[in-house]
Amino acid sequence: MLLRFRVANHRSIRDECELSLIGTEPSGGVARTTGLRDRGREVSVLPVVGVFGANASGKSNLLRSLFDMRDAVRTSFADWATRPGVPIRQPFKLDPAAAEETTLFEVDLMLGANPVRYTYGFELSDERVEAEWLHAYPEGGRVVWFDREADRPEAEGGEFLFPDAGSGSGFQGNRDVLVPVTRSNALFLSTGATLNDPQLAALHRWFIDNLWLITPGEDVKARSAWTQRLLTDPKSGKQYRNWLVELLSIADLGISGIDIDRKTGDIALRHRTPDGGDVALDFLGEESLGTHSWFAFLGPMLAVLDAGTVLLVDELDSSLHPTLAAEVVRLFQDSKSNPRGAQLLFTTHDATLLGSAVLDRPLAPEQVWITSKKSSGETELYPLAAAYPGDDEDLERGYLRGKYGGAPRVSAGEISRALSWREKEREREREAKASA
Repeated sequence: MLLRFRVANHRSIRDECELSLIGTEPSGGVARTTGLRDRGREVSVLPVVGVFGANASGKSNLLRSLFDMRDAVRTSFADWATRPGVPIRQPFKLDPAAAEETTLFEVDLMLGANPVRYTYGFELSDERVEAEWLHAYPEGGRVVWFDREADRPEAEGGEFLFPDAGSGSGFQGNRDVLVPVTRSNALFLSTGATLNDPQLAALHRWFIDNLWLITPGEDVKARSAWTQRLLTDPKSGKQYRNWLVELLSIADLGISGIDIDRKTGDIALRHRTPDGGDVALDFLGEESLGTHSWFAFLGPMLAVLDAGTVLLVDELDSSLHPTLAAEVVRLFQDSKSNPRGAQLLFTTHDATLLGSAVLDRPLAPEQVWITSKKSSGETELYPLAAAYPGDDEDLERGYLRGKYGGAPRVSAGEISRALSWREKEREREREAKASA
């Protein structure tokens, strides 16, 4: 499970931002127990976190940063060898000084049936990995598996240190083989896992299996194909078929069944007719955009729920109607429908997900984070809880009124006045031409 994410100097994020999924307050049974303890207290983790903010405030960049970290772990050993430098490096562009500073990524996560917390991170320049570290907490205390600094003098141990290897709980891999083959622009985690080190492979596998990113519009076709593959899987297709019919019906789309062509794998959704029968409609040519969006969302969602992994959704409201979006949130919140502890991290403009305590809002205040854009163009990230909302406070109304920040600073009629000004300028130009 994902516990925490830190990032700095990447895309619109200039100064360090930290997103925490650790439960901090009682939230009506939403936070899940982890089995971990910190300073004598049990650690709980949130299954859902929503990030709200105005357009261009950096919401998407936050999710993309997590995905970029995943991509670095997944590809640095093999793919980065084919090109110079560090491909994912994108320092903050509005400040020239940022180009000379490193980009930071770090996660805290939990692995294993007997859960162990790990902290893994790295810093990148344009040319190389400047630092990389992996710490484990098997008994609550920190054990350093490795610590890497590109410019560390040989007199102080050189680039790689394995300080707790002799304790038996540190990194036990073949350092004499792995260190020499780790390129300056490759992560040691990627190198070790690719060369089958069992300790590093487990953490590497977490990045491979987690942090799947759903983006609005552009990947609908690929996600529809994913859902279709689940339906046609010879082992589990029948089970998924029943689930998908039920979920499509819940969306009130009039769907009563799914036909699958055994030869081609093409699908057709059956729709109820007024006389009590049903008729099959060609999925690609006759179904609505709303049906395509929901169908494309269901495959990744069910796969993540089955695996107990982390799903990233950029602009949840662009893919789903507000009612469906609220139900997706509740689905991940419910331990019966989400028994494996899958997590949902999404961005949205949909303030109805905040609601009020009276209206059974799907998100507790501690599950809400806000992005805002500073005058310098930097993204600022902070929890809604920092505004200390009241227990019965209407969060939707407060957010839309700008009480917590993150809402567009647009006064009533401002856009209309701006366009009216443009038309006045055009009228003056026309009059000037006519009198010339």
